[in-house]
Amino acid sequence: MLKTTTDILRDLVAFPTVSSDSNLEMIAYIAQRLEDCGADVQLFRDLSGKKANLFATIGPQIDGGLVLSGHSDVVPVVDQEWATDPFTMVEQDGKLFGRGTCDMKGFIAAALAMAPTFAHAQIKRPVHFAFTYDEEVGCIGAGHLMASLEQMGLRPSVAIIGEPPELRVIEGHKGCYEYTTRFQGLEGHGSDPDLGVNAVEYAVRYVAHLLGLKEQLRDMTPANSPFAPPWTTVNVGALQGGTVHNVIASKAHVDWEMRPVQASDAEFIKSELKAYCEDILLPQMQATFPQSSIKTETVGEIDGLVPTPENEARNIVFELTGCNHAGVVPFGTEAGIYQNSGMDVVVCGPGSIEQAHKADEYVAIDQLAKCLAMLENLAATRAETSPCTQGGPERVL
Repeated sequence: MLKTTTDILRDLVAFPTVSSDSNLEMIAYIAQRLEDCGADVQLFRDLSGKKANLFATIGPQIDGGLVLSGHSDVVPVVDQEWATDPFTMVEQDGKLFGRGTCDMKGFIAAALAMAPTFAHAQIKRPVHFAFTYDEEVGCIGAGHLMASLEQMGLRPSVAIIGEPPELRVIEGHKGCYEYTTRFQGLEGHGSDPDLGVNAVEYAVRYVAHLLGLKEQLRDMTPANSPFAPPWTTVNVGALQGGTVHNVIASKAHVDWEMRPVQASDAEFIKSELKAYCEDILLPQMQATFPQSSIKTETVGEIDGLVPTPENEARNIVFELTGCNHAGVVPFGTEAGIYQNSGMDVVVCGPGSIEQAHKADEYVAIDQLAKCLAMLENLAATRAETSPCTQGGPERVL
């Protein structure tokens, strides 16, 4: 089974599914493998027609199923110095190198390798495979997939998100809210700056105010926060604008994010920035150029995964792995979207997040083997095997 998994992973890595590009070839490959073992496969394309979510079912088409979830997209390799071709998987020293091996095609490969095993069992509780697009740019595909399931009237009850916490059981993580704030000013000659509105200068003031609010968040840390760091974080990812030294910049934009530990922190940041723009920055800009503007686009507001006292997904994975402790992580996943749709959710997949998004990304082979063992236990201990072929007692997934 491990060789089958690595062979599938090699194929998956060869699909360069960077978020800016189509994932359709990889989704077609996955669909064919699942259809070959009898799964009911449905594809849901985005509005552009260039990307698709896949949702497949082995077992009866009823509510209460268990979802094995992964995202098909990967981050870019541009400006990264790789020792090998990032889209050709290489095995070395017990590791499998290639873009997406860790985040998170390794889990997808393991799930696909196990699909025939689930198909050969007469399971009464369905196993679903959910593979999405655009997780890396705001979990866009997962939101669309939940809407598709609602339209179908299908309600799975449990989800295992195969992101890479080294197969630890993760029951909570922060949210991830991403924004782009755009500044429109008035171009002019640098020798007389009062005749223009320098969008870059106002963007810098905006960032300075945002960083001041960032420091205040430390004092708003909730008691007993389980995260590291325990407060809501803010990060400015990019500030771009202007053209040359002696031209007043008419346009600029800031890409920024926050990772809230509580909803009130997100509202605090947004309301404070809104007031700062409306009361201070915009009046100054529009005094010179009335058409000046500051507009914030929401790339994505992905809620965190909230630990809950009762969690069937956590109990199932405890049983499958032998773990008896669930933790939290600071990085975000699609888990909150699944939880908000009514499912019990945990994050548990092979590899370390420390390897994700970097040059020479890899997943350790022993991590893949442990992931397979978890999924094999799922099939062996919770599936009803046919009495006519196995002769064993009835066991229900």
